[in-house]
Amino acid sequence: MDKDMQQPSTKHANLEIELRKSIQELMDVKFALDESSIVAITDAQGKITYVNDQFCLVSKYSRDELIGQNHRIINSGYHTKEFFHVMWRTIGSGQVWKGEIRNKAKDGSYYWVDTTIVPFLDDSGKPYQYLAIRYEISERKRVEEELQKMMTRIIDVQEDERKRLSRNLHDGIGQNLYSHLITINRLLSELNHPLLRQMQDEATQLIEEIREISWELRPSVLDDLGLVPAIRSFLTRFSDHYDIDVYFDCALNHRLDISIELTIYRIIQEALTNIRKYAEVNEATVTIREMENAIRVMVEDNGVGFERKGQSSGVGLFSMDERARSVGGELFIYSSPGKGTKVIFEVPVKLVKA
Repeated sequence: MDKDMQQPSTKHANLEIELRKSIQELMDVKFALDESSIVAITDAQGKITYVNDQFCLVSKYSRDELIGQNHRIINSGYHTKEFFHVMWRTIGSGQVWKGEIRNKAKDGSYYWVDTTIVPFLDDSGKPYQYLAIRYEISERKRVEEELQKMMTRIIDVQEDERKRLSRNLHDGIGQNLYSHLITINRLLSELNHPLLRQMQDEATQLIEEIREISWELRPSVLDDLGLVPAIRSFLTRFSDHYDIDVYFDCALNHRLDISIELTIYRIIQEALTNIRKYAEVNEATVTIREMENAIRVMVEDNGVGFERKGQSSGVGLFSMDERARSVGGELFIYSSPGKGTKVIFEVPVKLVKA
């Protein structure tokens, strides 16, 4: 009987040991998180129920000022309502959300955090609280911003140089060649000689090549008449040269800031160049749509496509992405083998009067 009484006692002791180990492990995890991360817990309605010391240190609010509040207390106003709607829709459905958020501290300063929000689910599968783990990335974002400014400046300098060279070729060498062609034509009207015919053909060819180079550098119609005429002119030349029919659908009736017009033009130009080189098609589509506060550009083909995952971006894709970011836009590329490629560029805009 004594032996029977000892068995439950031994089991109870083992359970206590396991429980202490589990509690210690949890305490160790909590200590590691508190030392390395900004941690907060909110209830199902989004009210803050717990914050660690790191949260208070970075936000500059005391624990008492934060408990019972929601995260609007540190909302910087940087992100759109849709951004947070997507976040809440994700965690409200029981999924983990990850993203970068700019917050505002009590003293008015801003800080960036790399955020992961994990929903805790009840027996019915609905969240009853949320654990947010954040890492401050303000310095990284500052460096990224500086690099972006530098890249934007490089693009601007490059475009200014392209414009200067284009004008010089067209107004300098191009005009001189045209004057020589006029002289040759006058000579031909008085003397029909095979060498003069050859000179006429060569001068005509050189003028055409100069025009092509000048156009590739910076089409004057873009500066003079705007984006839509420039694109129509480019598409006509592109189709004539490469036997690729490009269907152009545009609902834009306003001039845009020249930097945005130039970015749209270059992205379309680069996307069509990629189609010509790799897609193996004889048709493509370019669409421009004006939304409420943005312009949406799409270049699409039904060609061979390519596998995006694990493939490094080429120079062309990198150039398009940098140009998109230089004007505050976003570039999205969708492609898969045998199903073509879709390039989408979206940029917030301020309309310019025609």
